[in-house]
Amino acid sequence: MAGATTAAATAVTGATGAASAADYDVIRAQGQTINIGSGETFENKLIDLTTGSSVLLMVNGANSTIRNVGFKGLHRGDGFMISINAGRGDVLVENVYLGDGSTKEGADFVHGPGAVFMHRNNNADVTFRRCNVQGWPNNAFYCSNTAHGGSARFEYCLGKNNGVSTYRVASGNDAIIGCVAYNDNTDYGQGYGGYGETNGRPVWVWNGGTVTIRDSNFSDGPYPYALVAGANNSPGRANFESGGYSGNIRRGAGSTVTVGSAVSSDPDLSIPDGVPTSAEAAASGGEQRTRGDHENLQHTYEFVAQGESEPTDYYFEVEEGPIEPSSYNGATIEPEYMWVNDDGTRAAGRVVDGRHAWEFDSPLVDVTVDGPATPLVNDRQSNLDRYPRSGAAGDDWKGDMPWHGTDSGSSDEPTDGGGDGTDGSNDGNTDGGDGTDDSGDGERAFEHTYEFVAQGESEPTDYYFEVEEGPIEPSTYNGGTVEESRMWVSDDGTRAAGRVADGRHAWEFDSLLVDVTVDGPAEPLVDDRQSNLDRYPQSGATGDGWKGDMPWHKSFEHTYEFVAEGESEPTDYYFEVEEGPIEPSTYNRGTIEESRMWVSDDGTRAAGRVADDRHAWEFDSLLVDVTVDGPAEPFVDDRQSNLDRYPQSGATGDGWKGDMPWHAADDPEHTLLIDGVGIIGKTSYDFRVSGDAEPTNYQGASINDDTSIVDGRVGGSLRGWRDAFEFSGDLESLTINGSARVYLDDERVDPNEYGEELDHVLTVVSNGSPASYEVSVDGRIAAIAGDDSSEAASIRDGRTAVGSIDAGYHRFRYSGSVTDLAFDEGTAFVYADQDRITPDDY
Repeated sequence: MAGATTAAATAVTGATGAASAADYDVIRAQGQTINIGSGETFENKLIDLTTGSSVLLMVNGANSTIRNVGFKGLHRGDGFMISINAGRGDVLVENVYLGDGSTKEGADFVHGPGAVFMHRNNNADVTFRRCNVQGWPNNAFYCSNTAHGGSARFEYCLGKNNGVSTYRVASGNDAIIGCVAYNDNTDYGQGYGGYGETNGRPVWVWNGGTVTIRDSNFSDGPYPYALVAGANNSPGRANFESGGYSGNIRRGAGSTVTVGSAVSSDPDLSIPDGVPTSAEAAASGGEQRTRGDHENLQHTYEFVAQGESEPTDYYFEVEEGPIEPSSYNGATIEPEYMWVNDDGTRAAGRVVDGRHAWEFDSPLVDVTVDGPATPLVNDRQSNLDRYPRSGAAGDDWKGDMPWHGTDSGSSDEPTDGGGDGTDGSNDGNTDGGDGTDDSGDGERAFEHTYEFVAQGESEPTDYYFEVEEGPIEPSTYNGGTVEESRMWVSDDGTRAAGRVADGRHAWEFDSLLVDVTVDGPAEPLVDDRQSNLDRYPQSGATGDGWKGDMPWHKSFEHTYEFVAEGESEPTDYYFEVEEGPIEPSTYNRGTIEESRMWVSDDGTRAAGRVADDRHAWEFDSLLVDVTVDGPAEPFVDDRQSNLDRYPQSGATGDGWKGDMPWHAADDPEHTLLIDGVGIIGKTSYDFRVSGDAEPTNYQGASINDDTSIVDGRVGGSLRGWRDAFEFSGDLESLTINGSARVYLDDERVDPNEYGEELDHVLTVVSNGSPASYEVSVDGRIAAIAGDDSSEAASIRDGRTAVGSIDAGYHRFRYSGSVTDLAFDEGTAFVYADQDRITPDDY
């Protein structure tokens, strides 16, 4: 019974439709910072922002990677989601979804939260590839600090409706390649006070060097400029080589933007290929995985000539090789009619009444199609008017191919697929798919296919079908998975059955369908078309008597499930049956957790603890007792269990309940006392423990209704008195905003010893006139212990210092970098360590 999970990180099967989609973890946002050090990879995570809180991914080390990460839900916190402050080396941020947007509810400063921030001290070269960032009021990619070190390269990213800017760049080593950014009238949330997330520049170039823009498209929408060069009276420079834009380009004093002849006024604002369109798609990595036969080749080009008797000659060229022939979407590989040059940058072919496919990884620069074949790039109609592009080698190499001089087309005719005689006619074409589900396995060996598509469906589907004459064979057609333990064929080969969940099953056969039954959410496709189940059964079907008794149907008569998905509070449950055994089960995607599931020696009693998950059990005899202590829903044989019926005759009572292995781990081991006696003003606190925590009256401490305890994280406040807590496990972090003495197990501790080091000093110096200021960081900020200079200031959410000053100075310690500075009244001198900073810097 291995594989324990927690509410904070729950294993989930990826649901984007790749033939081998990755598993991902769910991380519930609770204000935590996740540090990513040198050489580390943070991947396949879905970060749940529907909690109303935030998560910060803090990249502290070079040669690190963030890959396949989806942020799910409208963000209501403050600060940035990804922050980069690494030394020399490379950082890769790839296949990330930040497309659900953010409100300004959690941040009071003018621009609100942002998506990605590169620190002034960062020296790493950062590549952002296939990222989707929409609706962030304080910049999508705040990377203009590359003027001071490091670089930012954007490849095939999408930005939409981001305030201030989407691509904020500066360095001569910065580049925007194959990207899209634009604004429309989408409203992501409240809290802006007249400032909308659409008020942003798609591209904003700051002073630093000449930024390269290639094959990218921008539109201004409600904002008056598609691209702005220059800021704070300093020039910005960009070389816009190719792509398109609508709207205007603003050039500040001394700024230059060179627009090449390959830049059109009709931008293509479609989503760049491979960009994830949901948090789940990003977390599973499905949309950036191999589309066809070749690992790490992300793009496909197809020439579809099925039904065409006239041959088509085609030629295309890419920026960098290789190009490889492919069987993607059932295409035929014909060596005598397909050609690639030695360096792998150019390919050609001839196709007639068939389909050719190719795979490659770099931008297309030229395509020529001479004949009736339809060209498809990544499953979309290819716009041939866009070619040739900069870097193309010209037309001299086209035309002199081995097959020229012959009158014949392809020597092999592809299988036409056929119809099933019941669901409709056939046109011989597969449906193309989305480039991830339908990887194909070449030509079909049989005339017909039947698929049961359940990708993304956690509920299993049982299906049964029958044909006029056998055989029926399981298949990997269109990326179907052959599962011997979940697929069955009768001895005469005329009947087949299976169970599929979050996957795809495919079958092939030659005769007519006479019966189909689908019990579950899977979508049935016959010869790549939706199957009409209302037409079955037909004449010749043998009835339903054979359906249902399959090897995968559970070996026990009964199931009991405790469903706590989405519940952070744990549920303890206990149940008893008349005769054992009771066995833990993965029925309906239940999770087996050895450390949180228990069975008595005689197999008649079982217990468990479940949070944000599902436990399942199987047994054969009658239930005599059930107790559920917590929010989990109990189901017996897929029906809501009526707990009022228990206990029944034969139950052994409650004496065995409660003393389980996991209870000992939760016994309080430590006491934390936060003592504010004699201190004027409000003190707020936040701490996290690895076990459970609960308030206590230790040393007369009060127990307040406004104290928050969620999954080991505790937050609250006090005024002139004490709060105390008992907890198990370790004290992992502690933040005190204000003044208080803190005691752990009766020994005084320094809160700064818990959590990240506050290694910077912020100083606000009065210029002799009253001023009110607000300064925010992407790490943590706190008043300096023992320094009363900042007693006129307060700390909000651990990240923002707010104060008023008319003489002297205020000092704070902080981690990370300053992300915003604003004055509500007057001005003052502000220093981050030794560097003076102003609101114009942000």
